[in-house]
Amino acid sequence: MSNKPIEISMPEWREIMDLKHVQESWGLDKDTTPEEFSLMVYGTKFQFVSGTPGYAGDLFIVQGDSLEPPVVIVRRNGTLQIA
Repeated sequence: MSNKPIEISMPEWREIMDLKHVQESWGLDKDTTPEEFSLMVYGTKFQFVSGTPGYAGDLFIVQGDSLEPPVVIVRRNGTLQIA
């Protein structure tokens, strides 16, 4: 596995947007498209492997236009969840 960032695909952006925390944090409505959201924020994906027994899989980091802490999202059992 590589530790290099991976571009988030549009279907993955849609999954991220479907998280209630993300919807509330960015004030998204049903008309916001993944393309629009991807232009509002900074985001990247990693194929993450923990150095200790723990998590291995998709790790997304989404950052708005402020220096508040980013939203960290992982995929567990096929579903995205806030880490």
